[in-house]
Amino acid sequence: MSDSVTQRPTVVKIGGSTLGSGDTTLEDVVAMQKQGYAPVIVHGGGKVINQWMERSGAAPNFVRGMRVTDQPTLDIVVAVLTGLVNKQLVTSMLALGGKAIGLSGVDGGILQATTLDPELGYVGKIVAVNPVPVQEMLSTGWIPIIAPVATGYIGEGVESESLYNINGDVAAGELAAALDAERLIYLTDVEGVMDASKRTIPRLLPEQARALIESKIAAGGMIPKLEACLNALPKVGSAQILDGRRAHSLMECLDGKVNGTRVG
Repeated sequence: MSDSVTQRPTVVKIGGSTLGSGDTTLEDVVAMQKQGYAPVIVHGGGKVINQWMERSGAAPNFVRGMRVTDQPTLDIVVAVLTGLVNKQLVTSMLALGGKAIGLSGVDGGILQATTLDPELGYVGKIVAVNPVPVQEMLSTGWIPIIAPVATGYIGEGVESESLYNINGDVAAGELAAALDAERLIYLTDVEGVMDASKRTIPRLLPEQARALIESKIAAGGMIPKLEACLNALPKVGSAQILDGRRAHSLMECLDGKVNGTRVG
C-alpha cells in the first residue's frame, strides 16, 4: 500500500461482545489495509466497562440503549475505553502485522460534544467532528483505532471542560459522515436486523428502518445503530450491520457476499 491514501475510508464499528478468542475482525482489518482499503476503526467496550463498574460496587444503568454516566462512571468509561480496550486492540493489530495507532475522540478535537440529556449525565451529543487528525493518519498509512470519548471544547471556545461518554454506534456514524466514507459497517453479536418473526432482513430502506424503530421491533442497542446509519447515509456510500461472530464476515461483506442487513 502506498503512503498516500486515495480510497474513501471504510469506517468499521466493533463491539467488545464480538471480539472472542476465535474472532477474525482484526485479521480482516489488516487484510483490508493490505488490499488498499482505508479502514478506520471505532470500538466499544461495554462489557469491560460493566465489569469495572461492578468491581467498584456500581450497577450499570441504561436508558434507551444509552449508559447513564455520572462522574464516577465517566472516570471508568474514559479509563477503560481510551486505555485498556484501545491499547489492547492496537497491540493485537500490531501483532497481526497491521500499522495501527490508537486515538480517542478527544485527541485533536475529533469528536466535540455537549450534554445530550441531563437524565443521562455525561453522555454527549456530538455537535462537531474534526476529521483532519484521522485523515492525516490515513494519509501516512496508519489504521486509526478510535475510542468513543469526546471533548466539550467546541470551535473557538470552551463549551465545557468536561469529557463525554459517546455511544460508539453514534460516534462511528458521525465520523463516517465527516470523512465522506465509502462504507459504514457495524459488527454486532446478532445476525443482523430482525423482523417481527425474528428473521434477518437483508435490505432495509430508510422508511422501513424508521418503522422498525417506531414499532419497537428494533430495540435496545439496535436503535442507535439504525439511527446512525440513517443519519450517515446522505454522505456515506453504504451502511451495513453484520454478524461479527461469523468468521470473516467483514471480508465477505467487502467481497459483495450477502451478509447481515444493508440499510439504504
